Amino acid sequence: MQTFDFKEIIIKDNFYQSSSFFPMPLTLIGTLNEDQTITSFGSYSLIFPYYIAGKKHYAMLLECRNTSNTAKGILRHGKCTINFLPYSKKNFSSHVDMGFPGDMPQEKMKNFAFHVEDGLSKRQDPTGKYPKIISEALQVFECTWLKELDNAQDDKVQEEYDGPYHDFNGITSKFGAHFILRIDHILTKEKYYDAIVNGATRSNFCPLPTNWGYRDSKDFWCSPYRKPQAVGIPNREVDISSIRYAADRLNTDVKFTDDALKTIVKVPRPFLKLVLQGCVKWADENGVKVLTEKEMKIIADKRSAEKKKK
Repeated sequence: MQTFDFKEIIIKDNFYQSSSFFPMPLTLIGTLNEDQTITSFGSYSLIFPYYIAGKKHYAMLLECRNTSNTAKGILRHGKCTINFLPYSKKNFSSHVDMGFPGDMPQEKMKNFAFHVEDGLSKRQDPTGKYPKIISEALQVFECTWLKELDNAQDDKVQEEYDGPYHDFNGITSKFGAHFILRIDHILTKEKYYDAIVNGATRSNFCPLPTNWGYRDSKDFWCSPYRKPQAVGIPNREVDISSIRYAADRLNTDVKFTDDALKTIVKVPRPFLKLVLQGCVKWADENGVKVLTEKEMKIIADKRSAEKKKK
């Protein structure tokens, strides 16, 4: 009988750090204080992609204490910035310091270790009120809380929350809050912009650290960035029968040749129908009834040009 090398561990509150090892981002999230005169920053790692495709917008999900300055700022003003900084021991110490609960924004920002500036939202709307971004950040997301989701639009700042609670947005428990944040802008330094648009390599990959959380009731743990390894996608003969099946089920008289379908074999299956429909739309607009490899290249080049414009 094969040896079982695992031991089950009790699942506790904050299981991602108390009962497991879970890699997380390390960010400083900026929100406005009560009178909107100061941007206060707090350290967060429970911030993850939420809407990634198929919606009219993209979004992140933030989990935090419902009495934190960050939660109060989002409840009051609905705006935040998510700032990703490079790793150094000094930077990490600043993150830990900014994560200490209880300090008011004015106190917290007295000895702030970084510089701040207006983000793109403020530059586009000079009369509006927006939290600032951190100049030393490598990447910043500027976001707006989608407060209507889960009927959270009436949630207000309180000293204690006794319910009722929402399921996934706004005040979700006696101590916790979840915020679904629409991404208004993604800002990145030029070097990493080029890596995204023109192709990432080991030398231009964005050097972001990995946070491991608060462990053993005494330390915060973080791993510095190390250059990643790349492994190419296997070059295998592809069976296009499933793609042909999806194409034939479209409500259209546009046809795809086998060579055309081979150009989209690497499209993830959840997005295949959407891609096929986009090809059909292009064909209809251009009076094409049969899509070949040639037309698929034209469509791909058009998509690439549109992405660069964005």
